[in-house]
Parts: sequence; C-alpha cells; structure tokens
Amino acid sequence: MLNLEKDLKMYYSISEVADMFSVNESLLRYWEKEFPTMIQPKKSGGNIRQYKKEDIQNIRLVYHLVKERGMTLDGARKRLKVNKGATVKASEIVDRLKGIRAELDSIRKELDYLT
Repeated sequence: MLNLEKDLKMYYSISEVADMFSVNESLLRYWEKEFPTMIQPKKSGGNIRQYKKEDIQNIRLVYHLVKERGMTLDGARKRLKVNKGATVKASEIVDRLKGIRAELDSIRKELDYLT
C-alpha cells in the first residue's frame, strides 16, 4: 500500500493520505473525530491538516480493522484499546501478503507474456 520508510517527508497533506488509502478526505476527517487520541494531524493556518508518519500508521490500523476486517468503528476502538500490538502485527502481515501477491501477479503476467 505505502512505504513511509523510504519517504523523507515530515508531513503529508490530507489529499496525499487519502490517496494512500484510496479513501475520501471526508472519511479521514471523520476518523479523526472518532479516534481523537490516535489520529491528531497538525493544523496549520486555515485548518490545513498535516499528517505525521505516526498519524498515517494509526490510520493504517483503523483502515485495516474497518475496511479490511469489516469491523464497526466501536469494535475497532475496543480492539485497539484492548490489544493494539496484535492489531499492528496483523496489519503488517496483511501488508506483506499484499506485497507478495502483487509480486506473484507480476511474475504471472511476465510468464503469460513469454508464452
């Protein structure tokens, strides 16, 4: 999905973050209200949101629970409160598996092209 480790930026705009997760900016603002202790973008003049890497990692967790696992916001909140560590690991595993799948798809396309 995204690799923040290679990126040297300190802050990301709401549109950049929305693109990373293929969601609307309004959803990010909504999640910010629903998870106020986890998602706290810096707001500059004119209420322009600037997301740090930590905010994006927390958004990734919410995205994983809500969009990929199909949990409700209340269920996601409870899960993160009870066992955030396990959720982080599960999210990382899902991201790795998506990367492996993309690589396998690429190999398959290459093989299809050669035959």
